[in-house]
Amino acid sequence: MNKKLILALAMALGVSGTALAANPFSDLPAGHWAYGAVAKLAAAGVVDGYPDGTFKGDKTMTRYEMAQIVAKALAKGAIGADDKLVSEFADELDNLGVRVAKLEKNADNVAITGEIQMSYRNDSGSATGKGSESDLRTRLWFTGEVNDNWHYVSMLENHQYFGGRNESGDSDTDFQRAFLDGRIGSVELKAGRYDEFLADGNIYDSQVDGVKAKVNLGHASYLQAAYGKMADVSGFGYMSDDEKNSVADKFWTAELGGDTGNLHLSATYTRADNVTFLDGADNEIWTAGAGYQAGKLGLNAMYLRGSNDYEKDRSWDKDGWVAGLTYGGAESSKPGSWGLLATYYDQSASTVIAHTMDGNWDTFVPGESGVTNGFKGWKVGGNLTLAKNMVAEVDYYDLKGKEGDQNGKHARTLWSQFVVTF
Repeated sequence: MNKKLILALAMALGVSGTALAANPFSDLPAGHWAYGAVAKLAAAGVVDGYPDGTFKGDKTMTRYEMAQIVAKALAKGAIGADDKLVSEFADELDNLGVRVAKLEKNADNVAITGEIQMSYRNDSGSATGKGSESDLRTRLWFTGEVNDNWHYVSMLENHQYFGGRNESGDSDTDFQRAFLDGRIGSVELKAGRYDEFLADGNIYDSQVDGVKAKVNLGHASYLQAAYGKMADVSGFGYMSDDEKNSVADKFWTAELGGDTGNLHLSATYTRADNVTFLDGADNEIWTAGAGYQAGKLGLNAMYLRGSNDYEKDRSWDKDGWVAGLTYGGAESSKPGSWGLLATYYDQSASTVIAHTMDGNWDTFVPGESGVTNGFKGWKVGGNLTLAKNMVAEVDYYDLKGKEGDQNGKHARTLWSQFVVTF
């Protein structure tokens, strides 16, 4: 090690070359010129030596090794940023800092979050008959930082299905989401398999394979549009039309919305091709909605209108509307917070593709339960945060069919869930 460098560091720590200190290294004799300085530097944590307990003072040190010692001296306040040693090793210190910062950043480059939902449902009514089932759903979200503007997000989902007493149930595990999320200039973009939530979920709430763009127009207004394929499929590879089990094929949608004070307004258009329960008919749905928040009290309403050949051939009603009332709401970060809600539905089969509700809405569209043109009925529920990140909810649905085979028949559902997030 260079004699001048050792003495410079020792002087920065306020010791001389002959200062007394315990000898930390077996190969450093007490009479050596650097004994006191090296011992003091070791005691201060600036010089570490080698794992075998030696100092190896006769070994040539690289500039990067010396820069590490200078960095330790800086961190411990032994020298200041204006010290000559800092100036001498400025380039090495800069490169060392960049490398360390990059390593620290990469260590946090992927964030993992999760959600566990335990649910139980009990069905009754002439449209569905009696039955119950329970499910344990686990979701793990992986979010990786690509750069300052883009992230990659994926979600692994496992279901444990419990069929009844003394039955262990079945399970499945799939990657259900995988998409890029970011922006180019003022345009927010999402591409891949992601969640699509159309018309507050009254039209569709499930995954899609597509591209979505959103632009803020100013004055708290926005325009967004998406194009892709409705991807309600658990399987791998290409599937023919005869094998497909998705609710529809290609879709595109656009939404214009904005806020004025506590009032939110929105209008949407959605087109979905080859809707399965409409015998492959293409369906178009327009909506207009409004929501108003006054303190803890929330009011919302939406009008929907569908159009497709299946409905036209039968001269069916093609309209729908939904109205809801909420009070408060459980927040996972606030133990003891709670909420109540009530919703009324009146939707023709032309206004829904994959509804967000946990009631048996799909009993009242064309399918295995017969040919029925939608449903009407109500939902009431409540939720409560039992502890931080632990939320319980109970909902009750009473729906009945409109036109067709299930006209006037009821489907009642008691739904309960307990959700843990981490």
